[in-house]
Amino acid sequence: MAQAMIEVEHLSKHFARKSGMWGDSSAVVKAVDDISFHIAPGEVLGLVGESGSGKSTTGRLILRLIEPTQGRVLHEGKNVFDLNGSQMRELRKQMQIVFQDPYGAFNPRMTVGAILGEALQLRGLSTRGARDSEARKFLEMVQMPNSILGRYPHEFSGGQRQRIGIARALAVEPKFIVADEPVSALDVSTQAEIVNLLLDLQQRLNLTMLFISHDLSVVKVLCDRVAVMQNGKLVEVGTSEQIYNSPQQQYTRDLLAAIPIPDPMRAKRAA
Repeated sequence: MAQAMIEVEHLSKHFARKSGMWGDSSAVVKAVDDISFHIAPGEVLGLVGESGSGKSTTGRLILRLIEPTQGRVLHEGKNVFDLNGSQMRELRKQMQIVFQDPYGAFNPRMTVGAILGEALQLRGLSTRGARDSEARKFLEMVQMPNSILGRYPHEFSGGQRQRIGIARALAVEPKFIVADEPVSALDVSTQAEIVNLLLDLQQRLNLTMLFISHDLSVVKVLCDRVAVMQNGKLVEVGTSEQIYNSPQQQYTRDLLAAIPIPDPMRAKRAA
């Protein structure tokens, strides 16, 4: 069997939370609690669960945006927590994130061209002309016109900003992407457009992806396997077919039962 691109081994992240009237005592919150899983090259793994289950914390740990309490994350066999600063800067070219709200991750005083240019500089494109030429390529890839290079983030809709966020993530030509609730802030029709775009890009570029979501109807379209989190723990992992057709855990069955039924007549028949 080929080596996994990402291996998560006994990963935990605990936070101390002050309690009491004067904040004089503390409780430990186990946001991520001893989880292990892998992601194969070219695979899309869906990480699902309710809000507060530890999904986003897991994504940030994998990218080493936060440090773990214990455990390892291996990227192509190397533990990311053992890497020094320069090694991590190199690795970040291969591992990128798409946020739920890209606007919060953009500098509002920077144009789209400058936002993409920052990422392209990491690839060694030193001239403005070279960066603009490459930026146009990535805008086309996410179905945005290259005429927007001189515009600012506030001038775009949420869906358009998400496309720009995806373009920025792709601009460093990563192998692995964490997509952290990338469609949850969008309306239903725009969600479908972004999911179809991600599916197309993943297949075209052979990306490996961790797709974090609380919406199992979205995950079903995009993901090869699904991992279910509850209270910081992994409670079930399986192929999409296994999870959707024969879930083993009651929690997973409850999540599936909460998926909205779009056909009102179907809902009446199910009642």
